[in-house]
Amino acid sequence: MEKYMFSMVIIGLATFALPWVSILAKKAGISYAVFYLLAGILLYSLFPDILPIPLPDDNGEEIVHLTELVVIISLMGVGIRIDQPFSFKKWASPLRLVFIAMLLCIAFAAAFGYFVLDLDIATAILLGACLAPTDPVLASDVQVGPPNEQNKSSTKFVLTSEAGLNDGMAFPFTWLAVTVGIIASGGDASLEEWFFYHFLYQIIGGIAIGYAFGKAAGYLVFNFFGKNEILKNLEGFLAISLTLLIYGITELLHAYGFIAVFVCAITFRHSEKEHEYHNSLHSFTDQIEQMFIAVLLLLLGGAVALGILEPLNWKMVVFALLFILLIRPVFAYISLTGSTLKPRQKLVSSFFGIRGMGSLFYLSFGLNEIAFDSEDELWAIVTFCIGCSILIHGLTATTAINYLKEKQDGW
Repeated sequence: MEKYMFSMVIIGLATFALPWVSILAKKAGISYAVFYLLAGILLYSLFPDILPIPLPDDNGEEIVHLTELVVIISLMGVGIRIDQPFSFKKWASPLRLVFIAMLLCIAFAAAFGYFVLDLDIATAILLGACLAPTDPVLASDVQVGPPNEQNKSSTKFVLTSEAGLNDGMAFPFTWLAVTVGIIASGGDASLEEWFFYHFLYQIIGGIAIGYAFGKAAGYLVFNFFGKNEILKNLEGFLAISLTLLIYGITELLHAYGFIAVFVCAITFRHSEKEHEYHNSLHSFTDQIEQMFIAVLLLLLGGAVALGILEPLNWKMVVFALLFILLIRPVFAYISLTGSTLKPRQKLVSSFFGIRGMGSLFYLSFGLNEIAFDSEDELWAIVTFCIGCSILIHGLTATTAINYLKEKQDGW
């Protein structure tokens, strides 16, 4: 009971302090995620015995569901913020990042894991799938602002839409790792089943369900409720309700809920693009998302303090730094060749491939499906990559965006 109450105090203090920490972080030009990660490390170093243990050994399902919840809330918030309606021409740059850069990053991580880190093929593919998606949760410093923002940034749009798209598109490759693992252990699975079911059906299903729900929700809210003045009494929690509804139904239909939530949010957003109600939805989802992030970052810092990084060796450290500082930026820049972005915009869009809660979700999800070799090593590598991303990107995001703004290259 004392441990539970102490945890409640820490959670309350962390979320209560969030507005002030955010203001301090903005003035310092540093992401607030850096402060919360370091606070988690400090808290668990001082009070290791009276806080809940955040290590993955006994918390696999809890990690899946906590990270899953914050990601889908973030995806809804991201979709509501994007002013640019979808078209292949207008979304060409983020689509290039997803279908070229992300696939190249998966291939590199899997190859490095197999040939250099001595992981088996299934575990190496899972490593690539986990690190593939950029994060919509921790990337708020380089994302677009509230709906109908006056000063629109092309760079922020690219990074925001990429984060929304690739969190769902990485799912088939997590399932590829699971499928290869089942085949290697002599189980009943095949690559044909993976391609037609986990790749084609679940992606197409997620898109179709998300679009249908987005259209239906848009009609109900802006046409039916609006004409009957019910909309005036609706609060922003409708965004959370819609998120849980669409995600749950899509998963029950065995399609990808991440994709459905993002597509639903985009479709709903553009049902009545200029309506002021979108600001209420954005404000509510943003507050809920930041509360979850604060708690999860404390737990991530706690895991670091309690030894989740112990299996790290120099090869893993080299891989993480190489992946974040060189491989993602180079592959992303190559994928943007021929796009309408200016050189500085390409550099910033390529560099800020932020890793975060999506990576933790995919890793915990995959490990809950089947047993993989080198699970402790996977947790260490992925956690180290996220920690490096939080520190490196968190310390540079504000400076980079302000530089583009001054040069009038990102706006």
